[in-house]
Amino acid sequence: MTNTTSPFPEGFLWGGATAANQIEGAYNQDGKGLSVQDVLPHGLRSPRTPAPTPDNLKLEAIDFYHHYAEDIALFAEMGFKVFRFSIAWSRIFPNGDDKEPNEAGLAFYDRVLDELEKHGIEALVTLSHYETPLHLADAYGGWTDRRLINLYERYARTLLERYGSRVKYWLTFNEINSLVHEPFMSAGIPETEQLTEQDLYQAMHHELVASARATRIAREVAPNAKIGCMIIAMPIYPLSPSPQDAAAVMDLDHSNLAFGDVHTRGAYPGYFLRALKEKGIELNITDEDRTDLTNTVDFVSFSYYQSVAHTSDPAKLIRGEGNIMGGVPNPTLEASEWGWQIDPIGLRLVINQFWDRWQKPLFIVENGFGAKDQLVDINGVKTVIDDYRIAYLNDHLVQVGEGIADGADVIGYTSWGCIDLVSATTAQLSKRYGYIYVDRNDDGSGSLERFKKKSFDWYAEVIRTNGATLQG
Repeated sequence: MTNTTSPFPEGFLWGGATAANQIEGAYNQDGKGLSVQDVLPHGLRSPRTPAPTPDNLKLEAIDFYHHYAEDIALFAEMGFKVFRFSIAWSRIFPNGDDKEPNEAGLAFYDRVLDELEKHGIEALVTLSHYETPLHLADAYGGWTDRRLINLYERYARTLLERYGSRVKYWLTFNEINSLVHEPFMSAGIPETEQLTEQDLYQAMHHELVASARATRIAREVAPNAKIGCMIIAMPIYPLSPSPQDAAAVMDLDHSNLAFGDVHTRGAYPGYFLRALKEKGIELNITDEDRTDLTNTVDFVSFSYYQSVAHTSDPAKLIRGEGNIMGGVPNPTLEASEWGWQIDPIGLRLVINQFWDRWQKPLFIVENGFGAKDQLVDINGVKTVIDDYRIAYLNDHLVQVGEGIADGADVIGYTSWGCIDLVSATTAQLSKRYGYIYVDRNDDGSGSLERFKKKSFDWYAEVIRTNGATLQG
């Protein structure tokens, strides 16, 4: 049955999301320095290499650096209201601690914004999306070093002063709650035998302070801008109805919610301080830090791909193939080829939980379905018949509508990988998310030509009708 009315509010920000290291390429052009992504050729669970290697698809990615005008024109054809992209820190400050920014890098993002403005598309900019400058990882130990707060502050101020009048929506760190699970990719922290939980949580604190400082700077230099945090959303269900499993779920949920609590409330919650104390961890928090943290965000953004179950029974704690955040596979749910369990209703639950908890506008900035698409020729037109992706996105967007009908203030939705890009978790291009197929393969071959998938027209119609064509 097709809806004739839509719960999505007028002005809802429909669009798509990407990250610099997964689309730009041009890893060593126009003064760009290396980032941690340039030495992770096989994804987040692979060992780093000493230097970039030819098998790293991210070095060229889909060459958005030279195709940005063409790609943004395709986004406009779909009707995008907003485009989420990240700025590569090492394109602006090649080493991260340079005294002056790289003008060629700044000029590139000026050109990207020019194209977005030409097509009437709002920019949603992520300041740091899993690409700490490699020099900061090797020379400082990444975010374990307090000095990165000031280096990030200089970087954020540079961008906010340059683009603050052109960009309304900003995110400080991508999926900040991933730091303790994937320290090198998320925070440039080399994983050595000496790395301790104390180090990881101190690095977390440094990032939270840096995020709050960026929020304060934005209010100073770009008063019309809106600043948000960005976290991984992951609803957690008890594996059984036992109270012990419910308590285990609460504890795991708290470990994720703490990041949003600090961003929205300006201080660490008691349950989190208790958990650190029981781990024997005492954070070095200065009075200045406490003042900085009171600069709370304007909205909460999040990624949503899957839910998990959890249990207090150690014998049943089996890590799911696609899960990096704890929990166990839910026996009631199906999973994608990469082990990500598919749970549209979980998105409605997260929307309600976050709205009830924080009372801040919500922005869904990542959600999508990775699959191995097959390019076909239909009457001389190359395309992908990706009905599986349409079904996944439809079902999740229906639940977004339910969350809005429940009373939550959801301001937008940017589906992940709106154009095919290199996967962060596997560094593959064959794990495709986009509405636009890019002719590049895992072996590096391909023409980089762009083709519209079936989902391209489907999403365009969803946007045109403000969600009224969704099948509920």
